[in-house]
Order: sequence, then C-alpha cells, then structure tokens
Amino acid sequence: MPNLIYVSREKSKVSPHHFKAGALNTLLRVSGVMTNSPVILTLDCDMYSNDPTTPVRALCYLTDPKIKSGLGFVQFPQKFQGVSKNDIYACEYKRLFDINMIGFDGLMGPNHVGTGCFFNRRVFYGPPSNMISAEIDELNPNRIADKSIEAKDVLELAHNVAGCSYEYNTNWGSKMGFRYGSLVEDYYTGYMLHCEGWRSVFCSPKRAAFCGDVPKSLIDVVSQQKRWAIGLLDVSISRYSPLTYGVKSMGLLVGVGYCQYAFWAFWSIPLIVYGVLPQLALLYGVSVFPKSSDPWFWLYIFLFLGAYGQDLLDFVLEGGTYRGWWNDQRMWMIRGFTSFFFGSIEFILKTLNLSTHGFNLTSKANEDDEQGKRYEKEIFDFGPSSSMFLPLTAAAILNLFAFVWGIYGLFIWGERLVLELILVSFAAVNCLPVYEAMMLRKDAGKLPKRVSVLAGILTFALILSGYFFLE
Repeated sequence: MPNLIYVSREKSKVSPHHFKAGALNTLLRVSGVMTNSPVILTLDCDMYSNDPTTPVRALCYLTDPKIKSGLGFVQFPQKFQGVSKNDIYACEYKRLFDINMIGFDGLMGPNHVGTGCFFNRRVFYGPPSNMISAEIDELNPNRIADKSIEAKDVLELAHNVAGCSYEYNTNWGSKMGFRYGSLVEDYYTGYMLHCEGWRSVFCSPKRAAFCGDVPKSLIDVVSQQKRWAIGLLDVSISRYSPLTYGVKSMGLLVGVGYCQYAFWAFWSIPLIVYGVLPQLALLYGVSVFPKSSDPWFWLYIFLFLGAYGQDLLDFVLEGGTYRGWWNDQRMWMIRGFTSFFFGSIEFILKTLNLSTHGFNLTSKANEDDEQGKRYEKEIFDFGPSSSMFLPLTAAAILNLFAFVWGIYGLFIWGERLVLELILVSFAAVNCLPVYEAMMLRKDAGKLPKRVSVLAGILTFALILSGYFFLE
C-alpha cells in the first residue's frame, strides 16, 4: 500500500531555507533515503488530482525507450476550478499554460510551471551524459532502496538529510535538485535543466489532470504577479540570463522563448509610456502620432488591429471566449501599472541592498461570502488599501480627462490628434472597472478613498509636468 510521509522542515534564523525550492529539495532527499522512487510528482497544496489515469499518461513518456534517456519531466497544464464565467482576472493564464506550451513542445519541451509535473529523479543530478554523484550513496538516483522505511537507520538518515544545515558545502540548489537564487524556482529550475540538455514533454489531455484554485481579489492577483516579476528579474540579470547563457546553451528559438518570460517586468515601461504620454499630448494639443491624412497613420492602424486580431484568434482557438480575451488583455495592462512596475522597483531596491523580499503565499480562499459573490458576478474586488493601485488609478483618471478633452478638441484640431484620441478611448474603456470602483460602488471591494485622492493628486502633478515639457 502507498505510504504518506509528512515532513516538517527544520528552519533556523542563521540558515537560509530558500523558500519553496528548499522545501522541495528536502523532500527529494527524504524520499531518496526512504524509497528512491525513479518518478516524482510535484503538486501545489491547493491542487488535486482530477483524473486517476494521469500517472499512466506520464509513464507512457517516461518509460519510452526511444526518449527516456534524455527526458527530464512531463509537464501538465495548470487548470482551475471556480473560475468566473469570463475569467475576470485572467488567472487561467491561457498563453502561459496552453498557447506558449505548445510552441515550446515543438522545441526542447515546455518550461516547468511549479505544479502538475512528473520528474525523472535522475534529472536532478546533472546533465544526461554526466551524472553528478550525491554526497552520500543513499541519495544517488540509481540506488535500489531495499530497507523498510520504518527501519531505525533509515529514519535517522531521513532526519539528517532534512536538517537545516545539511546543504552546507554540497551541490544542492546549484548543480543538483531545484535551483536557488530566484523566487520563481519552477521557471529557473526548468530553464537550467533545459540548458543542461534535458528535454521535456507537454501532456494536455481533454480531461484536466489536476485542478487548483484561483485568487478571488485583484490585490491577491497583482501581488502574486509582482513576486513572479521579481523572481524572473533575478534570472534575467544573473550570469545565467536567457539572453546570453540561454541562447548559447539551448539555441536562439528556445532562448528567446525563455526571454519572453524573464523580461516580463520591463513591459511596464512601454505600457506606462502609452498610458501617459499620448494623454498629456492630447490635453495640450501636441501631436505625437501621424494625422489621419498621413500614410503612416494607416500603418499604426494596421499594426494595432493586426496584433490584437492575432492575439484574439490565438485565444479563441484555445477554447477562450471573446469576453475572456478582453479581460485577459485588460489584465495585461493592469499588471503593467501594478505588478511589473512595483516588481521592478523592489528588484532594484533589493539589488542595491536597500530592502529584502520574502515569499508571501497568495490567498486563494474567499475572505467572506460577499467577496465570492462579487467574483461570480465579475465585479472587480480591489481589497484593502494598497499603494500598488495608485499608478493604475492615476492613469485611469488621466485617460478620462484626456478622453473628454479630446472629444471637445475634435472641433478645434480636426484630424490632427485622431490617433491620440483612439488610443485614449481604448484605454478609457479598459479602465471602466476602475471608474466604477471609484465613483459608483459602496461595497467592501471598491477602490479605497485614500487611493483615489492620492491618485487625483498624482494626476494633477502629471498634467502640470506636461505643461513644462509639452508647451
């Protein structure tokens, strides 16, 4: 019969525990001492098995004699229960867990996403052609465990390898096991395994293999994404950056694919520029785009419609809805003004040793019945007051002012600022939930007055600064 072993990890203030990656490496060693099973499944605590045949699917790949020698892991997509009808917070991450995975599968295989993954134990001990021996024989991946897990020496060794100081002067976290150095240990570990020459497989059956929960408030969503942004920047600026080390180790296509994630936080720069500069230009009657009679005007229209059209097509072909796509692209802009922006700031402060960032778990449980009802009705829940919503709210107010002034300006400037007005109109429509939370709602999920007032002051400062730069 299967055995359930609960491991309570020892921690010490003088010994770094390396968050989730450290816990996984502890479990790797404890399981190695007890059973040393060749296949390992990793699951987040909020996920459950939705299909009992899933291990058979994974073993079809892991035991295939044609590929098993170089196959490191089989990754299943993340699927979620209780998602609102049109996924208001874009928590299904359809591009991350479905669309992009299919593209990666045509190269070296998908990246590891932290859960729903079957690993070949051998993958944690160096490249396929050059195994790194563990510090003790009991942890080598090819050892056959022939003792009872209840044997005294087995239990004593299990306690020893789980100790908080065990990893000192070993390869754990650097060349063996899950890798340390980033808050996104899943991305970093999968990336390094691919760099070593391991391949992976994407298995996406019609019936979801595993299901999990999603956060139900916006503050939980953007806080989770901020942690991801910081962890990804840890990798992108390190000596193992996908832009250099990744391209050299895996080739151009796979390296660029990993870069698309590693530099996520930098998307805040163009998003903020497009969310502020054309709006200020419109308020002061300054043209930053070609006017409608200029041939270049149609190039901008073509690029805008082409990019969004392709994005919509990819999304719908993967089973998404039109409303779901709209929410997804809106959340991309929201993340630019919240998660990516503040993640970049915290990363810079951490790099300069001016602050440290811990690993905070994302809440995925309803705090109250009202929050759950708002989520089901697809009403934005901004949660408690947070400075993360300040730039977003200021941009929403600025776009509203620019939109109203732009409609009036059509009678003054004519066609000269049409592109600016189109962009502002698009941004203002995306900001409708913010306007509603600021002015129309009275429930606990509305935007706090403190944030609205501070955003108004920030907007006034932006408009005033625009006078000096654009007039």
